[in-house]
Amino acid sequence: MYEYLNGIITVIEPTYIVVEVGGVGYRITVANPYAFPENALERVYVQQIVRQDDITLYGFLSSEEKLLFQKLLQVSGIGPKSALAILANDDHTGLVNAIAAGDVNFLVKFPGVGKKTAQQMVLDLQNKLGELPFNGMPIVEPTPTTNSGNPALDDALEALQALGYAAKEVTRIGKLLAAGEQMETADYVSAGLRLLM
Repeated sequence: MYEYLNGIITVIEPTYIVVEVGGVGYRITVANPYAFPENALERVYVQQIVRQDDITLYGFLSSEEKLLFQKLLQVSGIGPKSALAILANDDHTGLVNAIAAGDVNFLVKFPGVGKKTAQQMVLDLQNKLGELPFNGMPIVEPTPTTNSGNPALDDALEALQALGYAAKEVTRIGKLLAAGEQMETADYVSAGLRLLM
């Protein structure tokens, strides 16, 4: 129903953002809320998912990311939350390449993706991702970051847990991130995802 929303991002929480459009605030569930700038006019691509007892808007930084989300939903055993957790990792090129190559070992690193689901991803999508332009996207190695008690790091770790990563794993990488220089929340989330992968 909706393709995108142009509006001001007024709220950023660990699992969602709020985009105000014409005086109405739309709550949009996103993979990495901290990738969106607060109090800025932004275009957020959205996918509306209607369930028996729930209507949710899922948001994306680009139309390509939205298309990849839609492709993931075609896989038996992957729902919107799982698809969003998979997309939280910035390496969409690596994801597409792993599916194309049948690299199950890479795919099982995502939260909620076991061997059976990874095999199903390969089976359902192996020859269906050719139109996605995730080529040559830079993959930046994470720099461990932050001091204990850092609100940006705390928000990032909360966002990682909301994506489905185990508290034990999030705590482990939190210590690594806290050992380096201070970063913005979005950078912590990206670095944390790379460490978890």
